Amino acid sequence: MSGNTSGDIDESLYSRQLYVLGADAMKKMSASNVLIVGLKGLGCEVAKNIVLAGVKSVTLYDPSPVVISDLSTQFFLHQEDVGKPRAQVSAPRLAELNQYVPVSVLDTELTPEAIAAFKCVVVTDIPQQQKLEISETAHQNNVYFISTETRGLFGYTFNDFGKDFVVVDPTGEEPLSGMVANIEQAEEGVVMCLDETRHGLEDGQFVTFSEVQGMTELNDCEPRKVKVIGPYTFSIGDTRGLSAYTRGGLFKQVKMPVVLNFKSFKSALEEPEYFYSDFSKFDRPAQLHVGFQALHAFAAANNGRMPRPGNDDDATEVIRLANQINDAWSQKTELDDKLLKQLAYQATGDLSPMV
Repeated sequence: MSGNTSGDIDESLYSRQLYVLGADAMKKMSASNVLIVGLKGLGCEVAKNIVLAGVKSVTLYDPSPVVISDLSTQFFLHQEDVGKPRAQVSAPRLAELNQYVPVSVLDTELTPEAIAAFKCVVVTDIPQQQKLEISETAHQNNVYFISTETRGLFGYTFNDFGKDFVVVDPTGEEPLSGMVANIEQAEEGVVMCLDETRHGLEDGQFVTFSEVQGMTELNDCEPRKVKVIGPYTFSIGDTRGLSAYTRGGLFKQVKMPVVLNFKSFKSALEEPEYFYSDFSKFDRPAQLHVGFQALHAFAAANNGRMPRPGNDDDATEVIRLANQINDAWSQKTELDDKLLKQLAYQATGDLSPMV
């Protein structure tokens, strides 16, 4: 696949991925050059998964020397690597995972020219100011930008895929389908499902039809937009110019591409959009959004050092910084000092289950 000038996909190697993602997605991946910044535990896990996925190439950037604590989560490092640059010692071991994916090390600085040469940049374990600089360069050059970070049991991921990003399948689920009992001839033609079977559709989705008798113009028609009337009925627009429905028919959902426009990292810090995984903790994302900024503000004021584990003085300073950031924020939220203290206590934690 990648590294192969013919661009053919090795179906024996990527059979499961092809089944899940499809050939089109695999071809896009095979043409993507990816830069990974930061090769501690999280960055190593990201790099491993991307190499195995079969992109065109992977480039690593992390000139920092290996320290003994890195060995807790960075599974490509050995004790004899302590003191050597993380990227240099990780690259040859990552390259062994997939012969089709070249793995190299970026020896220059992270200049705008260097960043613009990639399709996607993933950053981990770097200062906030550096993230902002890389993000702005990536956003201006239509380079996909992903920032991710773990701090003990806390973590986040931010995605910026630029302007006019096309999502071919918004849900990844099998298209809905069902049997038709009746279709009205009306300005808003209502479709009724057979035996009061729930259709499961939502407003704005699209359907097409087959095996319809009478109103045969609907068979293999262009996708029609759905407006949900009830759990067993939905309308498909004007059907007055079609033949009268007699019987039979199947409807099937048609997945339509969705175009998304992403914010830059800088814009998202001020106006974030959250993905909620636990609605019983609806207030957590906003608090942690402020909390992670406070951690980086603390590090910036302490020569890059994160709060010490279980240190009350450091935790108190993080809470003070969080309140300061929150007071200046246009979306000010209520902060829980206990949550922020736990975040500060765990800021240097690097746990394998999290990365």
